[in-house]
Amino acid sequence: MDKLTVISGCLFLAADIFAIASVANPDWINIGESGGSLTLGLIRQCQTIHGRDRTCTPPRLPGEWITVLLFIILGIISLTVTCGLVVMSHWHREASRYARWIAFTGMILFCMAAFIFPIGFYINEVGGQPYKLPNNTVVGSSYVLFILSIFFTIVGLLFAGKVCLPG
Repeated sequence: MDKLTVISGCLFLAADIFAIASVANPDWINIGESGGSLTLGLIRQCQTIHGRDRTCTPPRLPGEWITVLLFIILGIISLTVTCGLVVMSHWHREASRYARWIAFTGMILFCMAAFIFPIGFYINEVGGQPYKLPNNTVVGSSYVLFILSIFFTIVGLLFAGKVCLPG
């Protein structure tokens, strides 16, 4: 296994970990309200009122965010399979070619999720419009982790492309 394969495998693994962390953390959107705060995630929403303990509940997701969650889960599965194929390419060189295409599929799924997510800003909890957040609302750390997973997937694909060039 050459250095570029190891680098691309590490980048795909990092992207996979960041994507899993972004889904698990309920900090996709932060809404600052008077006397408290609300963080919305794809599997939980949490609220803190006047310094009390934070309470978390399952959110009522709009259809757009359910689609985003589905795309991200499929992308995570793609990257997990890719990592397995990169390891397998140590013994079977042709596995790196399949890893590249499956990672490309994961990247497409992540990019579609990133494009669809802002459409859901219209929900009552956020109070914005598609692609436009209100002034008291910002994207949270989970969204940043998700964008980093897209970045690492793309860079990993660049390294994997160097490995798979015909020679």
